[in-house]
Amino acid sequence: MCRQTEAKIRGSRQATPFSTTPPNHRLPSPHLSLSPPMRYLLRNCTIYTGSTVLPHHTLLVKDGLIEAVLPEVAAPADIPTVDARGLNVAPGLLDLQVYGAAGQLFSVTPTSEALITLTQHAFRQGTTGVLATMPTNSRDMMRRALEAGREFCREQPGLLGIHLEGPYINPLKKGAHQAEFIREPTVAEVEELLQLGGSILKMITLAPEMAPAAVVTRLREADVVLSAGHSNATYQQATAGFRQGFSAATHLFNAMSALQGREPGLVGAVYDSATAYASIIVDGVHCSYDAVRISQKLLGERLFLITDAVTDSEQGAYRFRREGNHFVDAQGTLAGSALTLPDSIRNCVQHVGLPLEEALRMASLYPAQVLGLDHELGYLNSSYRADFWLFDNDLTPRATARSGELVWW
Repeated sequence: MCRQTEAKIRGSRQATPFSTTPPNHRLPSPHLSLSPPMRYLLRNCTIYTGSTVLPHHTLLVKDGLIEAVLPEVAAPADIPTVDARGLNVAPGLLDLQVYGAAGQLFSVTPTSEALITLTQHAFRQGTTGVLATMPTNSRDMMRRALEAGREFCREQPGLLGIHLEGPYINPLKKGAHQAEFIREPTVAEVEELLQLGGSILKMITLAPEMAPAAVVTRLREADVVLSAGHSNATYQQATAGFRQGFSAATHLFNAMSALQGREPGLVGAVYDSATAYASIIVDGVHCSYDAVRISQKLLGERLFLITDAVTDSEQGAYRFRREGNHFVDAQGTLAGSALTLPDSIRNCVQHVGLPLEEALRMASLYPAQVLGLDHELGYLNSSYRADFWLFDNDLTPRATARSGELVWW
């Protein structure tokens, strides 16, 4: 995980001095950043801790960490407070596959500027950490993505790392990926990526049937999460991949061998695995809500949400146009979503029928587990990072905090 700096995220106006806010008081700006003291109490809220729901509780924050979660009646009286206005509070959301936002597509312009747009848009939606994703592309673009990620992490918060979706995929399941850039992985090329990216390279999506054992071993030695995707693997090939070091599957159902009676494919291997996680895009287009419900029943905490969000683009190798809540490429192939994580959570509750607390975990705790960060993210517990978001009963984000720095929307 990249080092977070002490630089503060601020809105369109200069931050005001720290103060309490009376209930139902309307802030003068939709982007108002508070500069709280080193220690403060967030009160008048319902807290979703990641393991339970606690009405009438407070969140005690100190030096960017959570010091304690306390009942209102037990909260210290001598600590500065922030009024949460009766809203809900939950761990900051984590998106492990996002390409761009607001007209900035990282796969076309892999720059720090694109990452600023991407992370700030996500932060506005309660998402405190993302994996910026580069799809199948040239060696030069992959290098630029890793370099941009390293540069960004030296100056800005919000980036968990880089996710390379490809180029080591099966051409038969390329989806909207560009065929000209698909290639088989070699240890030498993977070593070059690891040397360039260092700890910023967090995840690679590749087809298990295309990955030599030596490549899998080297990536796992470097603690890169291997996710099976854009794959035509047989059940046997996929199961072998999970045994050898793959720990996840990318956008379940999409661009992968299907579950069939005579050949269970990659989907069947995911269901049958005891440990493999799977990301899923819950927009009702990439897969039906019934498929999400069935998958959640089978996978439980191994199913997590991603947005797979792209943005309009008319240049470079990846050109997208929006159609409703998703995007297609120039050929009309489904190419990404227009989701935010709050949208995904809302769809899980309203259309899939999941409890809100489980849908929240699918966008926070379970992604943290995939990255091995659940010792510091994904819960609102003592000693965890004070990354959280405040939202109303319609799941509209009202404020977001990263390391305790609170911004109201």
